[in-house]
Amino acid sequence: MKLKLFLAAIAILFTTSLLQAQVSFDALGMHALGPGTKSPIKGARPDACIYCHAPHSASNIGLWNQKLTTQNYTLYTSTTEKNTGGQPLLGYSSNQCLSCHDGTVAVGTTVAYGKITTTGSMYSWDIFGSNLASSHPFSMQKPLKDNIDMASTIVSSGKTLDPTGAVHLVYGNVECTSCHNPHVQAKDLISQNFLVKNSASGQMCLACHDPTRTISAQVNPLVDWATSAHALNQSQISSAAQLGSYTTVATAACISCHTPHNANGPARILRGQNEQDCIACHNGSNVSPMPAYANVFAEYQTPKVGHPLPNTTNPHDAAETTLLNNNRHATCVDCHSSHASEMVTTFIPPPLERISQKDIAGISATDGTTILNPAINQYENCFRCHGSSTGKQILPIYGYAPVRAVSASDPLNVILQFAIGSTSSHPVTHISNSNFLQPSLLSNMWNIDGTTQGRTMGNQILCSDCHNSDDNREFGGTGTNGPHGSKWTHILERRYEFSQTTSPGQLITNPYQSPDLSVNGPYALCGKCHNLTNIIVTGASWSGHINHVGTDGFTCSTCHTAHGMGAIGGTITGERLVNFDVNVVAPNSGPISYTHTNNTCVLVCHQVAHNSNGTVTPLNRRKGPVLKK
Repeated sequence: MKLKLFLAAIAILFTTSLLQAQVSFDALGMHALGPGTKSPIKGARPDACIYCHAPHSASNIGLWNQKLTTQNYTLYTSTTEKNTGGQPLLGYSSNQCLSCHDGTVAVGTTVAYGKITTTGSMYSWDIFGSNLASSHPFSMQKPLKDNIDMASTIVSSGKTLDPTGAVHLVYGNVECTSCHNPHVQAKDLISQNFLVKNSASGQMCLACHDPTRTISAQVNPLVDWATSAHALNQSQISSAAQLGSYTTVATAACISCHTPHNANGPARILRGQNEQDCIACHNGSNVSPMPAYANVFAEYQTPKVGHPLPNTTNPHDAAETTLLNNNRHATCVDCHSSHASEMVTTFIPPPLERISQKDIAGISATDGTTILNPAINQYENCFRCHGSSTGKQILPIYGYAPVRAVSASDPLNVILQFAIGSTSSHPVTHISNSNFLQPSLLSNMWNIDGTTQGRTMGNQILCSDCHNSDDNREFGGTGTNGPHGSKWTHILERRYEFSQTTSPGQLITNPYQSPDLSVNGPYALCGKCHNLTNIIVTGASWSGHINHVGTDGFTCSTCHTAHGMGAIGGTITGERLVNFDVNVVAPNSGPISYTHTNNTCVLVCHQVAHNSNGTVTPLNRRKGPVLKK
């Protein structure tokens, strides 16, 4: 009688599951191990249920018939996971699943019937072995600990946010059967992986991970998921990307970047570590129709140079401090939040951060240490590395680096260079405090073609107005925006040459006499915002530019610093970004100096001595006649 009731219950379960899944084959799918089934393993016995269950003489939990594994597992750990994993309990649901899926017990090794003859083998991706470090955590130590991005009901009432109850806790814990129904393969018709429900658009993940949750003083990394590009993008995913069964970015959702089992790296079960996770889609080939500017990794192809990606000595970790001390790397997620980033359709005025960087952290320009999460302005994100952090380096791969006559104790701290107390600076962190007119300033920036006008010149500029992809979309190209990579030095958007010498004060080794003032010339970056004819040809900004730049071929970098003064020097007043490169100029009978009131400098440059009385004297005629400016 009990056997009949048991079989009747199983029959009802299968029938109901078939109706819900609307599939034409047996609801057990790959778990039907008898002869003639679609499973990769074919067993000699046709009664499918007995490979896992037996009405008599089975184990005492769920009438379990498969011999149980006693494997000891390496468990998931993460610097951002508050819960600690535990070994699955012998005989309980996760242990039952692993009795086939860890590969230590042969399929068909039953308690009641001994070893059933089988042919074939399981798919390699269905065998986890003893290493579960790259799979979603389960069988965690109780009581479960709360976290800002978890549904509050998980800990408070032991329930998920799934209104159907299909995604559920098992005895108050996350187990294999929280997400998988071993009796029905295709409740999700697209991802036929024995899921408990349709998981398109991240439905199963969102049953436990709650983007809407708020807790005072805590930042929910999922808070803007619903409006993010990854949640809404209907672009088609190529099968070559190997991102699962879903066909669009939006329906793949979470599993575009994460995989619940056998991830390539253990940290946060990512499909690829750091930037490798993003390459799968943003390489220009695996998602269609993806616009050209979304092909970010084209900006890293030779001869372009981009931000330094991590290596084994400086890995990125989600729990690392916002101020990146002694950790020189720039992964995609240092500047973009994959859970919040939106596609830029309108370029808002500086200095605000673009929505492609929505919800990313930054460092305050006020003190260089206060964490802003999220950052408000673009430069705050840049200051994670280019501010007060320690361990900064000058890397030759980015090109020549000038050394300024006046510099703060940390010459690579651009927060000091842009500070409101600077005598002069480009208006990145604040509106210019200069009282001097800028006769060369254009009303609009030029696009990268040098012939069409771009954005209106405002009171402030962005870091990315200078440090930008050389083919960026904002200024007329087809490539990605921002400092991803460029063929020009220092990841600059346009050409910007640096005068150099064999030793300070000697002849310039790379002069640009009668320079090309077009977008192809040595001053193309300056020409984006400044009228080069005004500066170099007519000398309207300063008459000395005609000889120094137009005739002798000096570059702007010889006399001007690109960011700002960084410190106030007693001998250089610092207006108009004047701060000499001491690799190029040398002292002249005293410290290098500059006074703006009479435009007088005292130094030696290009084998010419500039004197305090405004005269200049060639070095080989120091005792001869004095030449007037």
